Amino acid sequence: MPHVVCLRPVHPEALEKLREGGCTVEVLDPVNETTIAASMPKAEAVIVRATPINRAFLAHAPNLRIVARHGVGYDAVDVPALTERGIPLTVTPDANAQSVAEHAMMLMLNIARQTAFYDKATRELRWSNPPVPTTFDLGGRTVLVMGFGRIGGRVARLCAAFGMKVLVRDPFIPQNTIKGAGFIPVKDLAAGLAEADVVTVHVPSSEKTRGMVNGEFLASMKQGAVFINTARGTLVEEKALAGALASGHIAAAGLDVFWEEPATPDNPLLKLPNVVLTPHSAAATEQGLRRMALSCAESILQVFAGKLDPDVVINQEVLRGNA
Repeated sequence: MPHVVCLRPVHPEALEKLREGGCTVEVLDPVNETTIAASMPKAEAVIVRATPINRAFLAHAPNLRIVARHGVGYDAVDVPALTERGIPLTVTPDANAQSVAEHAMMLMLNIARQTAFYDKATRELRWSNPPVPTTFDLGGRTVLVMGFGRIGGRVARLCAAFGMKVLVRDPFIPQNTIKGAGFIPVKDLAAGLAEADVVTVHVPSSEKTRGMVNGEFLASMKQGAVFINTARGTLVEEKALAGALASGHIAAAGLDVFWEEPATPDNPLLKLPNVVLTPHSAAATEQGLRRMALSCAESILQVFAGKLDPDVVINQEVLRGNA
């Protein structure tokens, strides 16, 4: 019977699905060097949430046949190391799109309507006493959606439903595809940033995108614009963003992700009043967690059945090598 190790608990329906599929299942909690060293030698599959999968980790796992990522980001996974051993890395591309897209809209709405301020004021029985912060409608504003994948596409549709003018920047998507979806493609990034009242980022973190939101990017943004990031913290140079927020060039930011996670006390963004923060929780709805876990379980069962869906595999070259 294949043995599956879950690095931290996942939805119980996924564990049951694995057991019904003929697997034995072990949940590591806590996950540390001791528990990894004890459990990974017998693991043939692993479901990973936040634990780094690197060469040191893999040295404990001689029998590993698949790494199933509980989510879509894989910047904490050493993909070349997996590929060298012929181990596929799978993600859950459809499972969390709705949850993350709704979270991005929640951050926009909280900033637009100053929810945190009004909640605090109401609890203190300050009934709209001055100073009242500036609030605004999303309808009629212009949003620039950076990335037109599963999440970015949903965000674009949600923004359109709120009556926003939607610009889309994605060099990897044909312009006519974006136009056909009813949105405005942006070729010139600086021009798009200068026009947008809200910029929301939905691209993966890679060598090419890491730190892309830097001083130049922020300076190109419209005075008083809003910045939203529910993708990856490593996309943003946080000192530059903090400076733009402190100066007022960027009016506000909504952030679910940070360069270093968990966020550290010295992060300058934590001290700014014009930032709405959440702890990398965009995908963590009840439904999103269930969908991601079940998707991981399905990928693992497919591997042992010899029928892995290539659409969920990041390092597809291992499929050709195993054919």
